[in-house]
Amino acid sequence: MIVIGLTGTIASGKTTTAAMLAEAGIPVFSADEAVHRLYAGPAAARVEAAFPGVVESGVVDRKRLGAMLELEPYRLADLEAIVHPLVRAAEAAFVAEANAARQPMVVLEIPLLFETGAEERMDVVITTTAPEPLRRSRAMERLGMTPARYQLLSARQHTDAEKRAGAHYVVDTSRGMDAAERDVRAILAKIAESRR
Repeated sequence: MIVIGLTGTIASGKTTTAAMLAEAGIPVFSADEAVHRLYAGPAAARVEAAFPGVVESGVVDRKRLGAMLELEPYRLADLEAIVHPLVRAAEAAFVAEANAARQPMVVLEIPLLFETGAEERMDVVITTTAPEPLRRSRAMERLGMTPARYQLLSARQHTDAEKRAGAHYVVDTSRGMDAAERDVRAILAKIAESRR
């Protein structure tokens, strides 16, 4: 089974590209979606213990947590120490299940793929890219996003250029959906061809 890592800087089009890969019939694991699930249950108590006041009705309030981290950005490491091992376990279970089902490929959508060394677990890495002004504009449309939060999230990530340099393939999402879909189809054809 080919394990494809999908990454990219904030608001570079990862989720859109992941949807295209899913539409092509490839199972996709989203680290962000895994975090949402963890915040709604399994990790909520531990996050509340580390960041008192961020849990409402058993669910982590991402806006409150984000505001707290804006004031104390050094505490991101504390949050990651709670969340990353749980996400990694969910990812491993997903890969094992796909392997048992004899899936030819899976996609692991991981925003901090290079930053956490996850590329070592991948057979292929795809990164999404878009110019910084477009990424900033997209990010600022998100609920709860502020310029300070955008800077905080961007500072945790490798640059767009570094991600492109580390990837096997690049999907440019700034040229529209049709062009991105063509890129995705071409990349999948190349991956399939390389394994024959």
